[in-house]
Amino acid sequence: MTDQTVTLVVDGALVLVAGLCLLCGYRVIRGPTVPDRVVGLDTIATNVIAIAMLFALKTDRGLFVSSAIVLAIIGFLSTVTVAKYITEGDIITRRQQ
Repeated sequence: MTDQTVTLVVDGALVLVAGLCLLCGYRVIRGPTVPDRVVGLDTIATNVIAIAMLFALKTDRGLFVSSAIVLAIIGFLSTVTVAKYITEGDIITRRQQ
């Protein structure tokens, strides 16, 4: 593929992922339940990672790849933490002596 084709595909993907972020934002705001809102936020985090990777492809900068990896780790940890809070009601469990 030529450079012009790659640029066109990456630009189209950036627009598509940005639109998906807006739709997920609607789910976060209007979600009927808390788990719906958590899934919406997790999807937004995944889309932001995709935007960072696409921008790294477009600009040929590795810094955005590193940032995307850090965002992925933070997004995973926050999703697990919120899921545990929703199911158990407490994040840190204390031992009873």
